[in-house]
Formats: sequence, C-alpha cells, structure tokens
Amino acid sequence: MKEDIADNADDGTTDFGFTRVNREAKAHLVRDVFDSVASRYDLMNDLMSGGVHRFWKRFTIELSGVRPGQTVLDIAGGTGDLAAKFSRLVGSEGRVILADINAAMLEVGRDRLIDTGAAGNVDVVQADAQALPFEDNSIDCITIAFGLRNVTDKDMALRSMLRVLRPGGRLLVLEFSKPVSPLLGKIYDQYSFQILPAMGRWIAQDADSYRYLAESIRQHPDQETLLGMMANAGFVDSQYHNMTGGIVAVHQGFKA
Repeated sequence: MKEDIADNADDGTTDFGFTRVNREAKAHLVRDVFDSVASRYDLMNDLMSGGVHRFWKRFTIELSGVRPGQTVLDIAGGTGDLAAKFSRLVGSEGRVILADINAAMLEVGRDRLIDTGAAGNVDVVQADAQALPFEDNSIDCITIAFGLRNVTDKDMALRSMLRVLRPGGRLLVLEFSKPVSPLLGKIYDQYSFQILPAMGRWIAQDADSYRYLAESIRQHPDQETLLGMMANAGFVDSQYHNMTGGIVAVHQGFKA
C-alpha cells in the first residue's frame, strides 16, 4: 500500500478500488456503494470483523480525551455509533456533529440516535470532508472511522479538518492499514478478496460493493505514508497505533 502517485498527476483521474475513474465521478460512485449497503452496514461490520470493530472504535474514543462541554465532529460517521458514544461524553453542554456525504447512511444514523435517546446534543449534517462547512477553529476533536479511504482528495480533506480544529484540537483517523506480518497479509488478502465479497452477496445482496471496499483498503496509504500526509497538512505530534497486527491503525495528530 502506498499513496497513489497518479492522484498527484494532472490526468484528472483517481482510484475507485483498483479502477481509475474521473475524479469528479468518484464521489458519486462511492455514494452508490453506500446507498446500497446502508441498511445492513452495521450487521456486515459485526460479521466481517467478528465484532472486533467495536474494540477498534472504543480504543479510538479512549484516545480522543473528549470532555464534557466540548464539540466533536465525527466525519463519515454514517450510522452514528461513534456519535452516540461521544454524545454521552460531551454531555448536555457539549455538541456532537454527525457528518457524512451520504444521505442514506445519515438517515440510518439519525434514526438510530433518536431510537437510543442520544439525539439531544447531536447535529446531523450532510458534508464533504474535503470542504467542511464549519467555522475555523470551532471543533475540539475530529474523528473519521473507515471513511478517509473513500475520499477523493485526502490531502484536501486533511487540510479542511485542520482548519476547523481549535488550536490544541485532535484528529483521530481510524482506518484499515497494512498488516505488519507478511503471513498475516496473505491470509488477509484471501479473506478480503474471496470471503468478503461472498458475505456481501449472501447477506447484503451486493458482492460488488464489498469487492470495492476490499480494493479501497488496498489502495489506501499505509501507516507511514498517512503519517507523512498528516504532517504535510500541518498536524503536529502525529503518531499511529496498530491494532490486530496492523490490519487497522488509528492515527492521531494535533493542531498547533
């Protein structure tokens, strides 16, 4: 895995999984994927990870250091599982913004927050990570869990996140990454490209979307590359923590 050099060229294309597409078309293609899987997204997450995704997210929340009264932005927050937990942490004086570019995912998230009684201090906003519609220096903590790899221009998105963070504010990027063991990497490849699409076909009636998700993971920058991208965007004191042998990593950076 490495940053796709062609994205930095002037050919007007970017990756959509292993396919090159027009940059302007990627957001629509990603939207179609998540429109298709929204209703069964959480069920598939539990099945695909054996429930381990809940540990990954819990660790991310622990790293956030969020306190009562703060403002948290959860980008690509989709079905609202992180937003619900942050809602309790910030309390009645705080604010959580659940943001996603995909309306179908937000609808599922909004309904879930209402059902669980966590919607009182949560705003639901349809937003593009590359051009966040929030004021400069207005957010204490930003999280993006399993969403950055779907963004067309990741560098632009990171700069947008830095802009809206308050000085001292923290960004946490939870994302699939590169296994540290070659053997684990081979096993993970077999799982991703054979079992995962089959699960998508049987459970979500959509093998193609889950094949794309597997491909998008392989196209995402590895741990060190993403660390460099965060530094280039202006984040300081950045570091990452590998989980499950590097299959997933959480990157943390601060605004000076």
